[in-house]
Formats: sequence, structure tokens, C-alpha cells
Amino acid sequence: MKKTVRDLTDDQLRGKRALVRADFNVPLDENCNITDDTRIRAAIPTLKFLLEKGARPIVLSHLGRPKGKPTAKYSLQPVADRLEKLVGVPVNFVETTDTDEAMKASHDLPQGEILLLENTRFLGGEETNDERLSRSLAELGDLFVNDAFGAAHRAHASTAGICEHLRPAVAGLLMERELDYLGRALSSPRHPFVAILGGSKISGKIDVIEALLPKVDALLIGGAMACTFYRAMGLETGKSLVEEDRVDMARELLDKAGTRIILPHDAMVAPGIDSPQSARAVAKDEIGVGDAMLDIGPKTAESYARAIASAKTVLWNGPMGVFETPPFDRGTRTIADAMAAATGNGATTIVGGGDSAAAVAQAGLSEKMSHVSTGGGASLEFLEGKPLPGVEALDDK
Repeated sequence: MKKTVRDLTDDQLRGKRALVRADFNVPLDENCNITDDTRIRAAIPTLKFLLEKGARPIVLSHLGRPKGKPTAKYSLQPVADRLEKLVGVPVNFVETTDTDEAMKASHDLPQGEILLLENTRFLGGEETNDERLSRSLAELGDLFVNDAFGAAHRAHASTAGICEHLRPAVAGLLMERELDYLGRALSSPRHPFVAILGGSKISGKIDVIEALLPKVDALLIGGAMACTFYRAMGLETGKSLVEEDRVDMARELLDKAGTRIILPHDAMVAPGIDSPQSARAVAKDEIGVGDAMLDIGPKTAESYARAIASAKTVLWNGPMGVFETPPFDRGTRTIADAMAAATGNGATTIVGGGDSAAAVAQAGLSEKMSHVSTGGGASLEFLEGKPLPGVEALDDK
């Protein structure tokens, strides 16, 4: 167990510069307007907690992939403006990070206000976890709070390296919530425990499948990754996406899983994404040579919904089809609806970030889940049982 901000005494917080690593890696349109502020909202409980305790929050975050040099379109200025509106206190923005100007701003920050520094990925040493940069960032605060679960699987200067030079180093409230929900799903889930895995590629999910198989009562497969399993069973997959180099591995997983891996028994197919008018449902063994599977079929969606309804713990990572393009969004939408209903009936429902979180948000159902993870890659690595460098570096309870 890692220490959190709740474990710090009032004396450790009052008047102190709390250096907070948040994850403000938000989507922007071509005019640099924020199109989804979920990640900014997710950081607010920690910032408010620190403000109420009399600490002075100084916030670090990355945005996009500017490759170690300042890039105007990846500036955190729009984030500062949005954060100020959402949190309701002044948010001061400084256009640098490891400079005398940033250092002065950190010391001069009045109580009751927040300081946001510029994108950490504008710094060459951030992604290489440079020791000099880690030390220089550590001087910006009197204590460190990592609330950036979405970046916790990266050993960067602002997530892991900084902890070598700044203590106490504790988890924020969002990080605590992420570790609590995902951790309990792995260590002590209420049964029946149903996991749903989708997405296009089996290769990114093999370790998750292997880690979950001993723990789940059923593992429901959707998305194009189902087609690699179909190929392993000798079925025709037409123009569907199949990872040829993973077919043998899919066969081994099916042998090992017995009846716990459940594949779609029907599929929504069309010649391609650009011909939705040709979409039709076929049985899994009736996919034509000229067709691609672009969603699970309606019978599968119904049976998966029934499995979710009977579960006490449900974990979902990856869409069931090309959910951005109707009618290939129906399978994903059915799963989201079924999970929302299960939450209402007392089940613990966890959505593992990334595309699944986007699909749930698109359906307007985020509030109806027990927990929607803010980190796609981080939640996958956590579920695989891999240590997350940004978490490992924090103080133990």
C-alpha cells in the first residue's frame, strides 16, 4: 500500500508547496480548444483537498508528444484557463518549467491559488528520466503528490525520477481511487467476475488475458481481436483484421482457458467501414470472403448483456466494434448499457480507460459506472501485473 495525501499531517501540508503531477493530457481540436475535460475534472478533488489543508498546489503535466521541445499547439495555457473555471480559484500559468521564473513563481504563490507550469514534455530530459531534470523539478515543491495515473506506467523525470529527490512522495486522491478499484478487481473481486476485452489487436491484450484467466469466471471477447481466435479455430475471417503471427498463441489460449473464454457467436459484417449500408449480422462460421467483422452481432450482444447482469464484478477494456461508425457501435453501446444497469443493481463496474472510456462517455454513461479509469495504457499494465514506475516510487504506508 502506498501513502496518500490523506496520510500527511496538517503540519506537513499547511503553507507548504505541494508539487502535484497531474494528467492533463486532454484532446484538443485544430484551434487548440479542449474537446473533453474529463482528465482536468478528475484532478480537482486532490487540488481542493490540498487547498483546504492550506497547501499551495504547483501542478506539472504533459500534453501530447512535442518530442522534447516547446511546441505552441501543445501549450498548457488552455488547460490553465479551463482549470480556473472548473476549480473556482485563480490559476497562475508560467510558460516554463525548470527555470528561475518557475522557481520564483512557486515561492511567491499565495495560499488559495494554484500554479500550473508548462508542459513537462517540452523538456529534453523528461522522457529519459534525466537525473539533473528530476532534481531541478524537485526543487519546485516541499512535497510531491502523484495524481497522474494515466502516466504512471512511464518512468519519466516528473513521475518517477522526482521521487529520488523529494519526500514525502504520496498518491493523490485520483491515483488512490484508481489503485483501489483496479487492485481490488485483481486481488479480491466479488464473484461472478466477468471481464470483457475488445479492441482490434490480441497482441496488446495477451498478457492481460493470461493474468485474468485464473481470476475470472468468464472472459468475453469482442472487437477485431475475436477474428484472430476465429482463425485459430479454422474459421473463415474474410477481410477482417487478423494478426497472423498470433494465431498459434490464440489457439494455446483457447486450449488453456477451456470454457472461460467466450467468443462472439455472431458478427456484424460489411465489405468495409465505408459501406455501413451493407452491414448485416451473420453467424461466426458464415463470414464471407469479401466481408470484414466490424462489430459483435446482436445475439452476442444480448448474451454478453445477460452475463454482465449476473455478475458482481465487471471489468471492461476495449470496444466491441468500430464504435465511432454506426451501425458498428451497437455492440459497444449494449455493453455500456448493460454495465450501467449492473451498477444500479449493486455490481462493481470498472471501465479500463482508452477507447472504452471514450465509448462510455459518448453514450453519456460515465457517471453510471463504479469507476472509469483515466489511464488506458496504465490500466492495461496494472491488470497485467506489471509494476508502474510512477506508483513504485511513492512512499509506502
